[in-house]
Amino acid sequence: MVRKPQSDGTIGINRKAGHRFEFLERLECGIALTGTEVKSLREKAVSLDEAYARILGGELWLFDAHIASYRFGYGANHLPTRRRKLLVHARQLRKLVAATKQKGLTLVPVRMYFNERGMAKVEIALAQGKGKSDRREDLKAKDHRREMDRAMRRGGRGGRS
Repeated sequence: MVRKPQSDGTIGINRKAGHRFEFLERLECGIALTGTEVKSLREKAVSLDEAYARILGGELWLFDAHIASYRFGYGANHLPTRRRKLLVHARQLRKLVAATKQKGLTLVPVRMYFNERGMAKVEIALAQGKGKSDRREDLKAKDHRREMDRAMRRGGRGGRS
């Protein structure tokens, strides 16, 4: 019998966040979901591209995360982009409140996943927006690393390509 490799349980990733923001600190949060939302997440029907987190009324909320309607949900289905409560400890929330009061810092969901116990979790990051020049520098560094890797592969074969 051949065993499949264990995956990390990732449901969705916010790929744009890495380009737009510099992550200063990451935090794992629980998320309050309805039954049809959990079933949709098991089908990996989620998009975090335009999602963001905000603290309102002493609670942490996730906005604009799109969890598709469950196809067998019918009348019991949820609204795809409703706001969802994120579950964190009080001391973590106090720390986030203090950090987000600083100019230019925001809370960005980075990925959504199921942990080893099967609980849905959201990884949020305390982030600072990148300027245009920062993004350009990142692209230059990425291109430089790619060229170095190509040169190393060519040099390792003993001949020229």
